[in-house]
Amino acid sequence: MSHETNHVQPSKSGHPIDINLEDALKAVGFTPTEIDEGAPDGVVIYKYSRADALADGVLVDLLASPETSSVVREAGFKLPIAMTSAAFEALIGTGELPSGQSVSGRLWDVLMVLRSMIRRLPDGADRVDFSVSVWDGNSLGDVACWCHCGPGDNCEPVLTLMLRGED
Repeated sequence: MSHETNHVQPSKSGHPIDINLEDALKAVGFTPTEIDEGAPDGVVIYKYSRADALADGVLVDLLASPETSSVVREAGFKLPIAMTSAAFEALIGTGELPSGQSVSGRLWDVLMVLRSMIRRLPDGADRVDFSVSVWDGNSLGDVACWCHCGPGDNCEPVLTLMLRGED
């Protein structure tokens, strides 16, 4: 006669916990309280990484194209830098640009404004808000942006430039 063990038991909060999972969590240092509360940050159901966002086109890697990477390096940026696709469209453009304008010229302007604003930040700041004036061929308009310096997928520092209101 086989004796089957029930591998699921309720935690103090009433949520079922797999006993094997509980042992694994204890082995890596979680406290019984953290385990009872469902792990320190909750259970990860789905993770959308920076690499996923770049592959999906949600982010535009400014170091991926020779045209943009040379401008990024010339502007003095050493960290990986990406823009949301909406910010890239609003600031750089993906269609035909007005006469006398180019992707590299517009990117240079954006990066110079960003660099100037970064230099004004206090030590330890990880966010800068700024605006860039963009000529559409008929009029000049200000585009409100922000840039965040935060951890990439492997905890390396990366810059992400977005339109105000994006996150």
